[in-house]
Amino acid sequence: LKHSVVFFEVEILDAKTKGKLCFLDKVEPNATIGEIKSMFHKSHPKWYPTRQSIRLDAKGKSLKDEDVLQHLPVGTTATLYFRDLGAQISWVTVFLTEYAGPLLLYLMFYFRVPFIYAPKYDFTTSKHWVVHLACMCHSFHYMKRLLETLFVHRFSHGTMPLRNIFKNCTYYWGFAAWMAYYINHPLYTPPSECTHSNGRCTFWVVVFDFCQIGNFSIHIALRNLRPPGSKTRKIPYPTKNPFTWIFLLVSCPNYTYELGSWLGFTLMTQCLPVAFFTVVGFFQMTVWAKGKHRSYLKEFRDYPPLRSPILPFVL
Repeated sequence: LKHSVVFFEVEILDAKTKGKLCFLDKVEPNATIGEIKSMFHKSHPKWYPTRQSIRLDAKGKSLKDEDVLQHLPVGTTATLYFRDLGAQISWVTVFLTEYAGPLLLYLMFYFRVPFIYAPKYDFTTSKHWVVHLACMCHSFHYMKRLLETLFVHRFSHGTMPLRNIFKNCTYYWGFAAWMAYYINHPLYTPPSECTHSNGRCTFWVVVFDFCQIGNFSIHIALRNLRPPGSKTRKIPYPTKNPFTWIFLLVSCPNYTYELGSWLGFTLMTQCLPVAFFTVVGFFQMTVWAKGKHRSYLKEFRDYPPLRSPILPFVL
């Protein structure tokens, strides 16, 4: 005997006003939230799927696209709530915009294009070795980020709100211009140990590059945990690459290496805006690392207990 399929009826209400927006009849029980978003989009074209937040409760968390209707705590007549996330933009576009800006802005200050400094300094070059090293390090960092965005990163969420790109670009572009203005200024005075190519600043360049390689190694390791097109989450463990062994003690070593790079850059240039950028970045990365560490602990019962979010045994 064939079992008849019990279809669901789905009512979608506005999370703010509680007004009825859409009624979907004869929805397959194995339909996903992603498919329901597509159905909702047909009746409301302006709200494309990535712009939608579908929830069980008006003030609750957004359901995942892969959540299946029949596995949710709803009856055959389900009431779901919709909230508009606003215009969306792809993460790839966001990162490319965030990182291309600092790269180009810094080079404008480095080459001293007109209208930045006094006219007599237009297209002149600094006599200080550390200024050239700083430009190479800064450019390498953002070129690496651009290439990682295109060829390495796999995003669990395809988009983010368009309004966030203005805030993010203000942060990255603003700090890049502030740092570049002072480091490349004709009156910039380098640290006494960085006045020639054999100075101690070479050591800080090595620290910067070491941490950049470490950061890249972690990104590759994290990428390999997630097959293409998958949102699978796994516990990251050290690989044969020695740069990944820090996973034994830290949940987010990509941030640890990032901090190390900017500490090296700060000590190499000894420029106050760079130090401020490093401190602000450290606080932000700590917030992200703690959040990811908590999610690891919540999701995986066998998560390694020795790990700290960002700094081994400290933080």
